[in-house]
Amino acid sequence: MTGLIFLVESDPSTCRVVRHCLEQAGYPVRLRGDADAVKEAEEERPSLILISSSLPDESGVELCRRFRQSPMLGRTPIVLMVAGHCEEDRILGLESGADDCVARTFSPRELIARIQAVLRRLPRPRPVPVIEPAEIVIDNAAMKVSVRGNEVETTTLEFRLVDYLARHRGHVFTRDVLLDAVWGEMQFVTPRSVDACIRRVRDKIEPDRSSPTYLKTVRGVGYRFDGVAAWPRSNEPCDCAACAPTRASRPTHPGIRRGKGLPASGKPESQAS
Repeated sequence: MTGLIFLVESDPSTCRVVRHCLEQAGYPVRLRGDADAVKEAEEERPSLILISSSLPDESGVELCRRFRQSPMLGRTPIVLMVAGHCEEDRILGLESGADDCVARTFSPRELIARIQAVLRRLPRPRPVPVIEPAEIVIDNAAMKVSVRGNEVETTTLEFRLVDYLARHRGHVFTRDVLLDAVWGEMQFVTPRSVDACIRRVRDKIEPDRSSPTYLKTVRGVGYRFDGVAAWPRSNEPCDCAACAPTRASRPTHPGIRRGKGLPASGKPESQAS
């Protein structure tokens, strides 16, 4: 919905015309025609105030000054409808705090255009970033992982896998990429080694392993980390191939043929569920 416009006008016929014009343009309107306009506007907190220069109790210029003195309405845009095209009336209106002036013998298109122009000049509020609470805390110095406030024991490989995936939240990695990034120079590792490590990590950090919350399987591709993690100590920026895609990825270590070797235990590891 378009912002509320507070109309201060005592003449019924002018009220009908102006209200119809504003509502046709999509603006909700509140009407007021007496000296209590400031108090009511403070309660309504409109987006813009439209004041007639001819009121029974006081002039529109004086009312404009009272609006500007209000702590709640001091920055609210004001458009003053003056009696005619007299330059002196417009100057008085602008000096009293109005953002613009329009003749009461306005055309509907001019009135809407001036209101929209005034509203466009307002500074737009910056969106407030939404900070998601971290459920997983990774302490690199102590090599500790805590999930929802509870510390979980991990092996070195499990810790490195969680840390790497968490640093690249939302990024899908193939098993070969994870082998290069986490296992590195280790011999006798296969893509199934990644599956087995993922399975062990899920057993430790997932509330429900059958329906993972943090470590997601992307069928036919690999794995993705969807949890929110935090690092209590400052760390150097990650310079891996995922964060610096222009760097050449490391070649597969000589003598290792991925998918043909066995894990360190000598037994093949099963596929991930």
